[in-house]
Amino acid sequence: MKITVLGAGAWGTAFGQLLADAGNDVMMWAREPEIVQGIRDHRHNAVRLPSVERLPENMSATGDQAEAVRGAQIVVVAIAAQFARIALESFKDLIPENAIVVSLMKGIERNTGKRMDEVVREALALPAERFAAISGPNLSKEIADRQPSATVVACEDIDVAHTVATSCTTGYFKTFVTTDVIGLEMCGSLKNVVALAVGMARGAGYGENTAAMIETRGLAELTALGEAAGASPRTFAGLAGVGDLIATCGSPLSRNYTFGSNLGKGMSVAEATAASSGVAEGVPTTDAVVALGRKLGVPTPLAYAMSRVLDEGIPCSQMLGELFSADIGEE
Repeated sequence: MKITVLGAGAWGTAFGQLLADAGNDVMMWAREPEIVQGIRDHRHNAVRLPSVERLPENMSATGDQAEAVRGAQIVVVAIAAQFARIALESFKDLIPENAIVVSLMKGIERNTGKRMDEVVREALALPAERFAAISGPNLSKEIADRQPSATVVACEDIDVAHTVATSCTTGYFKTFVTTDVIGLEMCGSLKNVVALAVGMARGAGYGENTAAMIETRGLAELTALGEAAGASPRTFAGLAGVGDLIATCGSPLSRNYTFGSNLGKGMSVAEATAASSGVAEGVPTTDAVVALGRKLGVPTPLAYAMSRVLDEGIPCSQMLGELFSADIGEE
């Protein structure tokens, strides 16, 4: 297939390589001329994914929007979540009318509280059957290294989900399908808040018990939010939920974990931002999760505690203390 990837960051480039490995002709789109030239002329993205020495021959790049999506059967969106709407609006009249649009983004739009599926479909005036989302335990560097991994493709039309899954299945990358778009989107965005908290606890010197407590209570929190929003709880128990949570909360390759770890070591939010190698989507997502919990009537003690860390600078010990009420709760 002819597939376009919008955004040549680490994840976009790694996924582009994966699509090329699956036999597709891949066109990367990037704003930065040096990234375009690097991929197109040298098969290398020295800026965002230097670990890959040579990208596949069936992979190129352009900075021209019309050229990028011309003739594309699938358009993959790998743009930072908070900038997705404005970036996509300029592609609205350029994307072929029958193309499937696939989101790799994980986050909730800060100003509207909307999921990425809602943002993409609104920005492109896209019907549900032409939208798919991909999410799972997918750390970009490991996939770029072609380590065995798996993911989930969600679309309201299961046949479209199968089409997308087929396009990105290789000997090292396994795909599963679902129609639970809401569940998949919420798993991918809400777990970043949990990863911030786990990273902070690790950075502050706490051990396995504390990390396990945060992860499991965080999973219960995001599952309750998901169910209230209309998602299936089964999704949260699978690759997109537990799987992604384990990967994101347990690896220094995770930007959210690393950001939280720096906070736990005593950095301010500004210092942790400056030290970050990329966008930690959990930061803008945290307040959105708290607002969503209030809207749906679901308690979000973990997200609320992390919002106080980010907005007020409370220490890790106080963040952990806020996870517990005075009452004994039921598991």
